[in-house]
Amino acid sequence: MTGESRKWMKFRIATLLAFFLVLFIALASRAFQLQILSGKELKALAEKQHTQTLLLQPERGIIFDRNGEKMAATIMVDSVCADPSKIDNPGEVAGRLAAILQTDKTVLQKKLSGAKNFCWLARRIAPEQANLVQELGVDGIFIIKEPKRYYPSGELAGHLIGFVGMDATGLEGLELRYDHYLKGTPEKLIWTRDAKGKRLYPRVERPETVQKENYNLVLTIDNRIQHLVESHLKAAVKDKGAKGGFAIVMDPRTGEILALANELGFDPNRFSAVNPATGKNKAITDCFDPGSTFKPFLVAAALEEGVVKETDLFNCENGHYAIADRVFHEAQRKRHGALSVHDILKYSSNIGAIKISEKLGKEKFYQYIRKFGFGDKTGIDLPGEVGGLLRPVEKWTRVDAATVAFGQGISVTAIQLITALSSVANQGILMKPFIVRGLMDRKGNLVQAYHPTVVRRVISAETAKRLTAILTDVVGMEDGTGKRASIVNVAVAGKTGTSQKFDFARRVYSTERVKTSFMGFFPAEDPQIAILVSLDEPQRDRWGGVAAAPVFKNIGEQLLTCFKTNIRGNPAPEEENPLSNDMKVRLASTPASLTDRTGVETDDTVVPNFRGMTIREVLKKSKEKGIEIRVVGSGWATVQQPAAGMPAPEDRLCTITFGMGS
Repeated sequence: MTGESRKWMKFRIATLLAFFLVLFIALASRAFQLQILSGKELKALAEKQHTQTLLLQPERGIIFDRNGEKMAATIMVDSVCADPSKIDNPGEVAGRLAAILQTDKTVLQKKLSGAKNFCWLARRIAPEQANLVQELGVDGIFIIKEPKRYYPSGELAGHLIGFVGMDATGLEGLELRYDHYLKGTPEKLIWTRDAKGKRLYPRVERPETVQKENYNLVLTIDNRIQHLVESHLKAAVKDKGAKGGFAIVMDPRTGEILALANELGFDPNRFSAVNPATGKNKAITDCFDPGSTFKPFLVAAALEEGVVKETDLFNCENGHYAIADRVFHEAQRKRHGALSVHDILKYSSNIGAIKISEKLGKEKFYQYIRKFGFGDKTGIDLPGEVGGLLRPVEKWTRVDAATVAFGQGISVTAIQLITALSSVANQGILMKPFIVRGLMDRKGNLVQAYHPTVVRRVISAETAKRLTAILTDVVGMEDGTGKRASIVNVAVAGKTGTSQKFDFARRVYSTERVKTSFMGFFPAEDPQIAILVSLDEPQRDRWGGVAAAPVFKNIGEQLLTCFKTNIRGNPAPEEENPLSNDMKVRLASTPASLTDRTGVETDDTVVPNFRGMTIREVLKKSKEKGIEIRVVGSGWATVQQPAAGMPAPEDRLCTITFGMGS
């Protein structure tokens, strides 16, 4: 072999080696890229091609009323889904399914003809329909169990409870506000196919992290009180030809809402048919001028500041009072001369209220309006609450100050109004209203309790007592505007109100469209129940004392006769009443802590009130009082022996029964 040949051979060998080296490097680089750099992405792509995943929502927590009655629960129902890639004859399958599911064949065929590996065909169908679908035996059609929210009482408290969507997420009411607690962590249903497309058995995959447990809610609402309130409200709306209305029953000592009703109502079981306007909880979302129901807060401020006394006389100008370019009149064109502060409220004099406002001064009046909670949200645990409309006092003219004195030119919500009134009933202490008493786990253990919350002292206990006496005469005296709210043998304190609605088209207050209201509490000497009733645009009897006051009376009387209470002072013997002993003023469970009340002294010689407390709270309080406790059951304290206020026994032993119903 010549030298040239050897050189050529070496060159070819070197070239070949270089080629293989480059090829090896390229293959190694590609392998590194596929296995290391792109491994996760390719693995995910492969899993996507060979696996399908569906999130399975767990059962939502149950919503109980304060007695343990279910107001919202979950049942497991059947739904139909499909893997379109396994359907060879979508038209034929769609036709057979459409007959069973009672739906449009074209819609089903379009879904089954799609390129996706998964689609829903029908959600939450009847059991008999699910059986028929299974009997078809079509490969690629599946029946899956999923939760469906169920509201046993239908329309009862619909605005309050709210509803959930198809994905089991809360959309309104308590279902929305407490969705995080009611809704647990979903599980994954995963099924795979091999390379030939053969489906393997599905498996359930739980989250890698610790699964979040969902909880049940226990409300302050009593569904029996809710029912009677809704019944009377609905009857009144129909009888008076009103556009709608709302009513709230509240424990003024704790802020617990015992009933909250809106009319017109809706059934959350059929939430898809709910009109958005009908679905609003107007007691917390809608503002309105309070009218004469605002006058007690003006008088409270004037009494507290010492600028007036109940007997002070004011000239009510015989029904005509001019300020700047405005002439103010009394409601129904009444004419009053000199009236005392007491009679200004009793007769609901607009001009008298203006005169008191002028003596108090707009700055002080504004301060008390804010102290009573107007202009701010109450903080109630419901979604959608608004804070009302209250213009800064710097922008008030003399005319503005005059109109606000009798409840025009300021907008409030129903929950603000009943909460402010309750502070008068509660010795001048404003409480935060609330709906949920606590959270329970699936075993019935209390995991979170929500307690009465003191917001602030608004007026002194003495001022509250003096104002209560005046409001009692508004109802109790024959010439009082609230006489139709009186209840036999029970002193009721209250105030009527009729407010004109603002006509935005004409930019004036309408004389035809009004909102009539009555708010009050009883018994006046020891307030335990506060009620607000309001009717929107009644066509007959368009005055608060005529339209709304009787509704208050009817609700109050039934509370006293249908529920075992000690409000009248002489409760029926145990064997004569079908309700359990823990219903004794279930209407008003636990008062705010005495430490939150200025000027109130405790007495260690009597048994304290343990009702509504947890075991830990009872043990802490009993230790402070030097009382031995015998514990029965779990949850909240519902019954105690001896009763609260009774002399402490010689052995200082008290038996407390606990449960979830009080």
